[in-house]
Amino acid sequence: MKKFFETLASIWKIEELKNKILITLGLLLVYRFGTQVTLPGIDATKLQALTEQTNQGVGWLINVFTGGAFSQASVFALGIMPYISASIVVQLMGIAVPYLQKLQNDGESGRKKMNQITRWLTIGITLLQGPSYIYNLYLQLPSDAFLLGFNSFSFLFSSVIILVTGTVFAMWLGEKITDKGIGNGISLLIMVGIIARLPMAFVQEFQSRTTDNNGGLMLVVIEVIVWLLIIIACILLTLAVRRIPVQYARRSASGTYDQSMLGGNRQWIPLKLNASGVMPIIFAQAIMFVPAAVAGLSTSDTAKSISATFHNVFGWEYNLLFALLIIIFTYFYTAITVPTNKMADDLKRSGGFIPGVRPGSETADFLDRIMSLITFPGSLFLALIAVFPAIMKSVIGVQDHWAMFYGGTSLLIMVSVVIDTIQQINSYLLNKQYDGMMTSGKNRRATA
Repeated sequence: MKKFFETLASIWKIEELKNKILITLGLLLVYRFGTQVTLPGIDATKLQALTEQTNQGVGWLINVFTGGAFSQASVFALGIMPYISASIVVQLMGIAVPYLQKLQNDGESGRKKMNQITRWLTIGITLLQGPSYIYNLYLQLPSDAFLLGFNSFSFLFSSVIILVTGTVFAMWLGEKITDKGIGNGISLLIMVGIIARLPMAFVQEFQSRTTDNNGGLMLVVIEVIVWLLIIIACILLTLAVRRIPVQYARRSASGTYDQSMLGGNRQWIPLKLNASGVMPIIFAQAIMFVPAAVAGLSTSDTAKSISATFHNVFGWEYNLLFALLIIIFTYFYTAITVPTNKMADDLKRSGGFIPGVRPGSETADFLDRIMSLITFPGSLFLALIAVFPAIMKSVIGVQDHWAMFYGGTSLLIMVSVVIDTIQQINSYLLNKQYDGMMTSGKNRRATA
């Protein structure tokens, strides 16, 4: 505990880091405030039917990802999900479209162009989702909830423009948190929305167990213990690494590196068991929203069956497909974020090599093979945690809202984002300490 308060004091003493944290908190507060602002032309006192729609199933998940804005008919009702969908599309297209492949290999300039493409695609997706959301309002809310008139074109047009603007503004907030704050802006926006739903979910579960004679306080304690164990499992999954030994050769008289002339201590390449972080779950969840939304546009029996299946987030069909998508996206995202060819080239240029493996293409193949081997159990573990809410509901009978916090959609996102944020703050503290030592050294040399 003393160490914790000392770290807080160190953070507060570093002006730049303190400002980054304050900027992050301020922008998150702006986002949370925006989720409570209802669309102009909607009576905020007549949203009961919309609230009931988001009390369970996929509606509750959408509402969680938007921080409650979906059920509030807010200007941020579509949240940041259109941006995530656009990111998925752009990264999938990066496999097949040569132009996007070239941008991925162009370094910082290519990344900026990819981001710009993602932004424009986000606007396009929001223009499609906006009218669908308004149509859902027409289905759920009574006619007197529309102050500008039911089915009014002026309301439809203005609301779609506001929803698009709200998504773009949320995207801008996320990017500003990444640039000016402590990073992970988009993930932080999702996380604060999830955390906002956590206390009420636990209170409802506690009341159900203690007041309805449904297991009592002892079962609540067991649920909390299991919840804490899942948090520990999420932390272990996030931090687990496989270390690959690396040795560096000395430069010979001819200017080349000779592996027979070893120099320095042996170092390590840390390959994470879950190198893709929480993104496979976010990607998979975004894909799982699509069938329910498309099927809802039809009144056929087949469409109703598909819609019912994908609205039941605790059903075995839903969770089987969800787990499969997570495994696929884990491999896909790992292949993007861990460039084994570049790692091998960097090692070769610096005179580094893995003992027993030739530098160059053989090193790249070796690293790729290791990543494939460790990604498989990592993806299975990630999928298991993601479907754990369905297990908790079927085994212990946990309420829907509280059960969702036992799995990847909620819990792993929170744990991953918190750990990554803490690591970034710690890295910043270490850099500042190093800078301070360098400054002190310079001062000492000047004094001498």
